[in-house]
Amino acid sequence: MSQEVELKLALGRDGPERLCRHPLLKGRPAATHRLANTYFDTPRGELEAARMALRLRRSDDTWVQTLKTSGEGSGGMSRRGEWEWPVTVGVVDGGVPDEAALDRQGLAALPPMAELGDGVLERLEARFTTDFERRLWLLDHAGATIEVALDQGEIRTAGHAVPIRELELELKAGAPAALWDLAQALAGTIPLRPADTSKAARGGALLSGHWRLPRGNTPAEWLHRAIMALDALADTRDEAWRPVAAEAMQRLAADDTGEGDAAELGAALADPCWLTPAFGQAALRLARRLDSTEGASP
Repeated sequence: MSQEVELKLALGRDGPERLCRHPLLKGRPAATHRLANTYFDTPRGELEAARMALRLRRSDDTWVQTLKTSGEGSGGMSRRGEWEWPVTVGVVDGGVPDEAALDRQGLAALPPMAELGDGVLERLEARFTTDFERRLWLLDHAGATIEVALDQGEIRTAGHAVPIRELELELKAGAPAALWDLAQALAGTIPLRPADTSKAARGGALLSGHWRLPRGNTPAEWLHRAIMALDALADTRDEAWRPVAAEAMQRLAADDTGEGDAAELGAALADPCWLTPAFGQAALRLARRLDSTEGASP
């Protein structure tokens, strides 16, 4: 098992183009991969309920099976368990691997799967797919080594699709503080914000047609609720999620002893064109103050 420390950011429509022009990345060599992923769960969504994600990923002619568990953190920052190993996939229907392609024996040996019981392995089935292009840069920034991954594509299931337009900053060496520093530098000219919902959770919401928001009790929980409401707004385009996010920010503002960022964000959400560089910078400042992974290392 490895532990993944990353900061996930959602980009505006012109965010990818602006990112590639940013001085920190412009002219730097980037590797490009086309990634096709199939996510698996039981019909009842038992992995999602346990906040786990299981996928088969194809990159060129290589297949990799990955199990991820939920981790600590919010405001886009996460630290979680990850198990990953190559597998052989012989039967593919329309580019989607059959359930038989899963290495169930390997899964059975992993503690998180064992906790769910033996019956779960037999009930696993393909649930949705993601198909996206990933552009990768490796940066040395603020004393750390950071992998910058720009993902553009779609999540697809049952005749529906939502766009993928996100940036992942993954810590390879150094302290998590460097991730916040890099994100703030990018947010100076790029409309972006923290995102808390993984591709797997977004696919589950697309499949079920329902988003479940966490309750808010602590400042970190109110921030998590606000960010997830913005994630739901982006995928559903239902404007009813915007006041939900604004209310969570206002509740957070009542407890915010910082620099008033929560109140600023709540007020900004009254504007339909709320996603601006200023919004992203305020959201990152707030998320960083509430981050529980600060000081950890991979």
